[in-house]
Amino acid sequence: MWQAIVLKMLGRVVRKGRLTAIMPDGSRHVFGEGGDPVVTVRLSDAEHLRGLVRDPELALGESYMDGSLTIEEGDLRQLLTLFAVNGGRGVMPPMIAAGYRARFLARRWVQANDPRKARRNVAHHYDLGDAFYDLFLDEDRQYSCAYFPDPDMTLEEAQAAKKAHIARKLCIEPGMRVLDIGCGWGGMALTLARDFDARVTGVTLSENQHRKATQRAREAGLSDRIEIRLQDYRDLTGPFDRIVSVGMLEHVGQPQYVTYFDKVADLLSDDGVALIHTIGRCAPPSTTSSWLAKYIFPGGYTPSLSELLTPIERTDLWQADIEVWRGHYAETLRRWQERFEANVDEVRAMYDDRFIRMWRYYLVAAEVGFDANRHVVYQMQLSKRRETVPNSRDYLYSKTPEAAPAAEPATGVAAQ
Repeated sequence: MWQAIVLKMLGRVVRKGRLTAIMPDGSRHVFGEGGDPVVTVRLSDAEHLRGLVRDPELALGESYMDGSLTIEEGDLRQLLTLFAVNGGRGVMPPMIAAGYRARFLARRWVQANDPRKARRNVAHHYDLGDAFYDLFLDEDRQYSCAYFPDPDMTLEEAQAAKKAHIARKLCIEPGMRVLDIGCGWGGMALTLARDFDARVTGVTLSENQHRKATQRAREAGLSDRIEIRLQDYRDLTGPFDRIVSVGMLEHVGQPQYVTYFDKVADLLSDDGVALIHTIGRCAPPSTTSSWLAKYIFPGGYTPSLSELLTPIERTDLWQADIEVWRGHYAETLRRWQERFEANVDEVRAMYDDRFIRMWRYYLVAAEVGFDANRHVVYQMQLSKRRETVPNSRDYLYSKTPEAAPAAEPATGVAAQ
């Protein structure tokens, strides 16, 4: 019964490209009108067919992790791209679509992310160990979208360009108090303290990242200008002249957006500037993939811009600038994949093959999300006063961040 339903689903979903599915009973079935991508998969476990009917996103990932789904023609990227270009969730049968709607209605509980749950969620992903992340991240251990104004940049160069771009937007002056919400391994804090003479307070919920970021600040001789706290951002008191948050908002959860932006506004000084860098979606609000939520980012969510603007509008913050990065994260993920695969034997010495397939699936699925779906990166520049940030983006493109001019009196609309 389950095989018949799966075949009917594939017939409904796959129109573009060509998919050949070899079922557990050995039968072969071809779907699609032809053209790229062309993929052949073999399903060897009949038990997974039931899962594909109930929750295809979860079951597809688990089948790949367990090795019961193998790809005999094409590769994982082509398989996931095939489903993406055919409409993904938008073409699912009514029964599965109803499940998505139910999960959407349950977001306020699933993504509640109170302090205890937030700490547990962060530990699930970020406390795997430095040695693992060193196998595919850049030397500064930047675990967020790099910036590729030149596509031939190395990963290290592109991550440095990302930090420089953010620093320009912060309009930092020496001695300013800067808060880094979700500071990771401390790379941004080190850059702002070392290159801009800022006094940085970084907060993280990861014990591993807290320990390493503190060590890096000490080894760089910057302990007098950098303080790394193992603390929830909701417990902070200010004020701060500048606030930066890179890749943390994705872990806040939709029910906490009002709390998050209210806190940013509360912590920011009257002449303050905040730069929030987050993955987003150029599409209506949705839900996190159940596979991603279970195995990679519990409590995580990629917001639509509409979900972020409403809580921002409740504050007294100006939307000084909103920049959209398209393509940069897909390129970042490709660089991470190349390094992950080049070091896969070292990963295997740490973890089993199921873990390797899980991370491979995550990295490839994320890349496809930016390449074939509607995922982007938003950089939201927020300020207490309209005139704090220059009225054009010209100041961003000087040769060095230090050369950015002081803010001009406001004479028109904010940067577009």
